[in-house]
Amino acid sequence: MPVYLNEAYERRVREGRRTTVQDLREVMMEGVVQRVRLKVMTVTAVMGGLLPIMWTTGPDADMMKRIAAPMIGGMADSTILTLIFLPILYAMWRRVQLCCVIPSPVS
Repeated sequence: MPVYLNEAYERRVREGRRTTVQDLREVMMEGVVQRVRLKVMTVTAVMGGLLPIMWTTGPDADMMKRIAAPMIGGMADSTILTLIFLPILYAMWRRVQLCCVIPSPVS
């Protein structure tokens, strides 16, 4: 996610558009939208494979359920982390840069 957010931010800077705190929301939406589809597709595929394991009742099903349950929880947690918390932290970091006039490392 930070790669997509950085690319969106740096593209705006390269185009010569001055980035303000108000423009930061646009940058965030642009970066997040690029990543949402990829993340949702991955999570759907992994959970689609793990959910049948959670519902099985055959031999060794208890052992497989103990393996699948944390993986499903991890996928849900990583989705929330990637799509909500990382963009918020990135926005806070960029906001501090913009308010304190720290030059961004654009090459």
